[in-house]
Parts: sequence; C-alpha cells; structure tokens
Amino acid sequence: MDIRKIQVTGGSSYVLSLPKSWAVSHNIKKNDPIGIITQPDGNLLITADIKGSQSQREKVFIISDNHDPECLFRCLIGAYITGFTTIRIQSRARIPPRIRQMVRAYIQMAIGQEVAEEADDSIVLKDVLNPAEMPLHNTIKRMYSIVKGMHEDAMTALQEKRSDLCADIISRDNDVDRLHWLISRQYHLITHTPALSRKMNISLQTATTFFQISRTIERIADHAVTIATNVQNLMDSDLSEDLITQIRRADETALAIFKRSMRSLYDNNIVEANANINSVHELTVLYKELKREVTLLQNPDSIFCGYIANSIARIGEYSTDISEVVINQCISEG
Repeated sequence: MDIRKIQVTGGSSYVLSLPKSWAVSHNIKKNDPIGIITQPDGNLLITADIKGSQSQREKVFIISDNHDPECLFRCLIGAYITGFTTIRIQSRARIPPRIRQMVRAYIQMAIGQEVAEEADDSIVLKDVLNPAEMPLHNTIKRMYSIVKGMHEDAMTALQEKRSDLCADIISRDNDVDRLHWLISRQYHLITHTPALSRKMNISLQTATTFFQISRTIERIADHAVTIATNVQNLMDSDLSEDLITQIRRADETALAIFKRSMRSLYDNNIVEANANINSVHELTVLYKELKREVTLLQNPDSIFCGYIANSIARIGEYSTDISEVVINQCISEG
C-alpha cells in the first residue's frame, strides 16, 4: 500500500498527490478530469474512466486439429462470463468444420456475441452489447417468468401425458442458461469496472445479490428439466390419480415458496422472506408422504417418480436460499 499524507491549501482544501507511475500509465496530463467515487464502506475510488466505459480485453484460443469442440465451447463461455470483449480463435491450419459449428452454437447461446472477422485459420468474436442496456433486475424477472412456466407446464405434462410439452420445457432451459450467463458477465464487469456500476445505477452489493439469485434460479430450472425428463419416461405408465394429485400438491407447494421468495426480493421484505423460509416445513411433510407412496410402486415408475419427488424438494430448498439472500441484502441496505 502506498501511504501518502494529506496537504491543506487555502485553509479549507484537502489535496492528495497521485502516484506518478499511475498517472503516466493512464496518460493523465495537467487539467485532465479524474473521477472520485464514494464507496459504500466510506472509501474513495479514484478512476481515470469518468464515463464508466467497458475496458477492452482480448482472449486468444489456439486450437489444433484434434481440439475438443466441447472443451472449446466451455472455454468460450468462460471468456464471455469473465468479461472479455474480443475472443480470437486461432489455428495453425484451416479451422476444422466441427470447431466452426461449435463457435456458431456458442454465438446462438451467448447474448451480444457476433463474428467480427473470419478467415480459414481464424475467427474473431466481438461483444456488441452495452451492459447498461440490460438491467439486471429485468433479466432476473425474465428468468423467473420462464422457470415458473417450466414447472407449471411440467405438472400439466404429467396430468395430460404431453411428451411434446416436456420437450419444450427442456428446450427452454437454454433460455435460462443464456440469461444466467449474461448476469454473470455483467457481475464480473461491474467488479472489474467500478465506474460501470454507477453507469448502470446499481451498487456492487446489489449486483452480487442478483448474481447469487440468478445462479439459484438456474438450478431451479435444471430441476424443472429433471421433472420433465422423468415425466417423459412415464408416458406409457398408468399412475393412479391419487398419486398424480399428490405429486401436483407437493409441486404447487414448492412453487409457492419460489414465488414468495421472488416477491420478497421485489418488495425488499425481510418479514416475508423469513416467513417463506419457515414455510418449507410443509413441503418437507408432503415430500416424505410422497416418497412413501412412490416406494410402494413395484416397477421402474418408482424410480422416475422418486426423481420427480427429489426435484420438487430441491425447488423448495433453493427457494429458501433466495429468501436468505434477500434478508442479507435488506440488512446490508438498512
């Protein structure tokens, strides 16, 4: 840490000299404006970026003929989430078709990514999305709406034996993943560019809250996929109406906890968030009753229904995680 003493000029002005190495590295000259941001903890952030613009960062991936496309896809997602604005895929020879196909799949999944340049041995991807154009709270609401619909449709598919509806639920998981990656990217950009939080009118603490909730909603979506997948396995089964009713009741209870957790987020309501955490006991009772009924099935249906029951229980548990994050956020702001 570079410790410097405060100077007082004119009897009322406090002056602090800046390190020369920092000023030179940022090309700061006499009379140039400098941004000063007061942090929530009382510290001051000094920045040469007064516009809160996104820093330009490039990531290069060198690939070979036997490069694993799945590994490249995961690396591209990692580069996207961690905030690289330019991604360059470079090969010593012609890029194999399977790699180009994976790059196209990545572009379709990642919001704001476009091909800027393309040649036989290279592909350059650019980020064309302004982070401030996609408020985090709007993205969270969109994720919640999609996931809530996925779980409601899963129960409809079970009741009506709709395999097509199950397939649609599974495909919607991609939309949730895309939005979660976007929030993860914006969170990383805010942590590395503090002035960006001011431009987006969001504090780092709130951005952290949205990131945590986004990750939890994405996991709840995964359990909707698990339910839909196992409902597909039950298309030719003859489950009793009583068992289907029991499954629906447990799922409706879990979904109610999910809805309440999101409502407490929108309302910044500690009381409701706390009550929501306590309400999971009702779901636990329903889950245990459902598991007892499922174990009585003497065929593979017992396994499929067991997976559904487990996912329903996990929805409630993840929803209480959201309520805990809400309480932490309310305490921090209060």
